[in-house]
Amino acid sequence: MPELTYFVEGAEAVPFAATPTLAFKLRVANSAPAEAIHSVALRSQINIEATRRRYSAGEQQRMIDLFGEPERWSQTLGSLLWTHAGVTVPAFSESTSVDLLVPCTFDFNVAATKYFAGVSGGDIPLRFLFSGTIFYAGEDGSLQVAPISWEKEASYQLAEETWRAMMDSYYPNTAWLSLRRDVFERLYQYKVQRGIPTWEQVLESVLPVEETVGK
Repeated sequence: MPELTYFVEGAEAVPFAATPTLAFKLRVANSAPAEAIHSVALRSQINIEATRRRYSAGEQQRMIDLFGEPERWSQTLGSLLWTHAGVTVPAFSESTSVDLLVPCTFDFNVAATKYFAGVSGGDIPLRFLFSGTIFYAGEDGSLQVAPISWEKEASYQLAEETWRAMMDSYYPNTAWLSLRRDVFERLYQYKVQRGIPTWEQVLESVLPVEETVGK
């Protein structure tokens, strides 16, 4: 059975995608170079290894919503599930490279978005856990099928500026907030009844004065 190894060698934003998308440069290598791999149906679970970096005082304040007060981080700080992604790896014999495409959300109700937005500079430690199915040629040339164990994994340090530059290009000077529909309706009626032209002005009008001064 093939013994495949996985390496994440880079990441870049996909330009002009329907949604913000990161392409992780994934190299797949076979320990038996002469063995013919027909294809691999590859799945990956991507985790944010939040304990594997240091946080400035400002970052700690921005992440209270995720992990609570910094004094409790020894108990609350841990790995975060970011997302799942999949790709079909084409035929190869020794090694090959593919793009693992990961759509990204800017919804601040999502824990991963809060984390990425809370980090300022440096790298974001990621862990890729792999599973799926390998289709390969047996010794007699017949098609064989084998599973990929969840024990297969790879680590990667994603530059924070890569994620932030991608979001800035898709949503310049903008953030997204998802609201419960009844709350939105109340805000909408408030906006209409007072003739407030923009949503920013609606929110500024309901925020306490001390929170808007100097913003």
